[in-house]
Amino acid sequence: MRIFDRRVDGYSMPAELNGGGRFVLSRKAFVPAYVRAFEAGILQQRAQQAIESLRSCRVCPRDCEIDRLNNKIGVCKSGRLARVASAFPHFGEEDCLRGWNGSGTIFFGWCNLRCVFCQNFETSQFGEGAEVTAAELAQMMLDLQEIGCHNVNFVTPEHVVPQILEALVIAVERGLRLPLVYNTSAYDSLESIQCMDGVVDIYMPDFKLWDAEHCRKYLVASDYAEAARSVITAMHSQVGELQVDENGLALRGVLVRHLVMPSLLDDTREIMRWVAANLSRDTYVNVMDQYYPAHKAETEPRFVEINRGITDNEFCGAFELAREAALWRFDSRWRHVIPHGAPVWLPHVRNRK
Repeated sequence: MRIFDRRVDGYSMPAELNGGGRFVLSRKAFVPAYVRAFEAGILQQRAQQAIESLRSCRVCPRDCEIDRLNNKIGVCKSGRLARVASAFPHFGEEDCLRGWNGSGTIFFGWCNLRCVFCQNFETSQFGEGAEVTAAELAQMMLDLQEIGCHNVNFVTPEHVVPQILEALVIAVERGLRLPLVYNTSAYDSLESIQCMDGVVDIYMPDFKLWDAEHCRKYLVASDYAEAARSVITAMHSQVGELQVDENGLALRGVLVRHLVMPSLLDDTREIMRWVAANLSRDTYVNVMDQYYPAHKAETEPRFVEINRGITDNEFCGAFELAREAALWRFDSRWRHVIPHGAPVWLPHVRNRK
């Protein structure tokens, strides 16, 4: 039975979210981390250093060491500029992010992983979108703020950390004050996450798989779990457990996502145990049931074992494994929202100001 401990805008906030007040921050007193970094001159310095690092890119664990500053292309297929597929208020995110006005998502094109089951493969593998300058990226953040989004949510930022930092400097100068969400596969380099220390407010890593062979076969990155453990630990050391404001909107902390996959509950077991033992039993976790076969998982016979949706038993089993690990802060839908409005930016509608 779910326990609710307070009312917010006519809705009952789950105790798992605010912990009876333990995980509540004052919205009035909140200042985004990157604003403080900008005021101290740290953000500007980080941006300059990150852009210069593109000359021999080690932004992610692929360590391509190619000159992206001069548009040489490595595994992520991205050069000097970031590619953006869309920017809009997203109502499919967790309730603590989408609120009632949506999470201001900026979907970056390309990716440093090659997930055979990717449900956004048109963007991640085929590069849907258009390249944008730092000023254009900054304006997207400001547009999302202007229409009332509760945060700026960078989706698949692993390979464009320098470009994000560069754009943030411009956005802060122009008045950006929303919490920043770093929404990642967790295949980041430790150096990139250290660059984001004192800049990101909310980390939302997706810990996908544990077994190295599964990582090799399904993500085309046998070192994925090792990289994920390293960077998620760093994320947690920077911002701690997820904290929300008085209305249940996320302000700071780590939110771990895990997509339950067919026949891979052994990976789920190890991931949940690791989260509880190495981060905190108070870690906020979204155990997700929306897996469906897409991309190569749907079309190539060698992936037949994951060419199906998950069963009810598998999803319930994943939750039991999480509870056995002594985790208890699980995400759930609790606020009824009717989405409205249109995307702020699409590649064929250049919203320049």
